[in-house]
Amino acid sequence: MDEKEGINNEQDHDESEMSFLEHLEELRWRIIKSVLGILAGAVIAGIFINFIMDDILLRPATNTIPPLKLQNIKPFGQFTLYMEVLFFGGVLISLPNLLYQLWKFIEPALKPNERKYISSVVIFSSLCFISGIVFSYFVLLPTALSFFATFGSSSVENIIAINEYFSFIISAMLAAGLVFELPMVTFFLSKIGILKPEFMRKHRKHAVILILLAAGILTPSPDITSQLLLAGPLFILYEISIFICKLSQKKSEQNL
Repeated sequence: MDEKEGINNEQDHDESEMSFLEHLEELRWRIIKSVLGILAGAVIAGIFINFIMDDILLRPATNTIPPLKLQNIKPFGQFTLYMEVLFFGGVLISLPNLLYQLWKFIEPALKPNERKYISSVVIFSSLCFISGIVFSYFVLLPTALSFFATFGSSSVENIIAINEYFSFIISAMLAAGLVFELPMVTFFLSKIGILKPEFMRKHRKHAVILILLAAGILTPSPDITSQLLLAGPLFILYEISIFICKLSQKKSEQNL
């Protein structure tokens, strides 16, 4: 009996080890597919790199009154900048693929009735993130850059280093994209039972204060207008999150 139990224990150990190795193999392929997607997105961004640089990323600086002056102060500054833009462009273009690979990796841990929502989650998450980027580009950045262009003494000419400019606008767009993922975060917190719609309604006043603080921290400029422009959508997202939390809770109760 002892020998049989020993053999069974060894078999169980081997099966668990194989399962762990298979898990690592799955992770490896998901990472490879994600990297290939980023590379493919970077190639697409490279085809339109001049349009992306001149007509998209540099346009907010030229639309201010007076227009902001940008300069390159490093020997390989523009080359490094173009490589960074290609990378971020590749990530943005391949975002649906990145989210899909992530959810396919954690799919075995999901319940059968939850796996059918993977495609919807990927699409909705991508739309939320892109919506945040669009909002930042067309609302936050023009307001913030206009503030920078007009603030200060007229005797001082504002000339901004190109790498600082791109770091500013890219970080602002990424921050807005992440903030707009609030409904998706709420969905998953409610799915695992951490967040309840009653809790969100009860602490709505506290949420308003936190939203104003978050807007003050995340807004790229210190003027009150830009902060309110971000706080408004954040409050709307909070209300949408309450509805999503309630909807998710109802579905969970029906499945039980």
